[in-house]
Amino acid sequence: MGIVRHLQHWLSGRGPQLLVADFVPTDHSLRRWADTFPWDQMVTALDQHTATHFPKQRARGRPGVSTRVLLALELLKAELACSDEQICSRLRTDFAVLYACGIEQVQAHREQAHFVLPEVLAQFRSRLDESVMTQLLQIQSTDALEKGLVSPSHLVVDTFVSEQGSQRVTDATTLYKAKKKS
Repeated sequence: MGIVRHLQHWLSGRGPQLLVADFVPTDHSLRRWADTFPWDQMVTALDQHTATHFPKQRARGRPGVSTRVLLALELLKAELACSDEQICSRLRTDFAVLYACGIEQVQAHREQAHFVLPEVLAQFRSRLDESVMTQLLQIQSTDALEKGLVSPSHLVVDTFVSEQGSQRVTDATTLYKAKKKS
């Protein structure tokens, strides 16, 4: 099922449909960010986890919000340092966020405040446990390795803050200077 089908009760507005990709430049940071994720695999893993851990009692009411949209919003929330309210508001107003959520076309009412309510995002987050997060991280890292986006060699990170070009005094530099003097 398409993402728009899940959101059609929010996206059924008046006027022409807008193609989201037409409004987001190809070099936009959120577009490049969204294009690096293996969304299909991650959504499948989440849907399987949800089906086994949280089976539906009855199918009533409107269709739920797409797992793809909720996962993208949760990841974007951390990426953009937003609250639930802020990221849900940006979904309504920011084409780059719509693109990152996989929404291809939009046709909405002007008066509508949110496509996704912050409460729905909080409910989704409550269902993410450590096992599914580990699985998602594994999917993402494997895909990044296969695409050549990251190197399999070990990465050493120096967490000590220093300005670029400045020399820090370390044991190694002190030893080097001592050997040089003698």
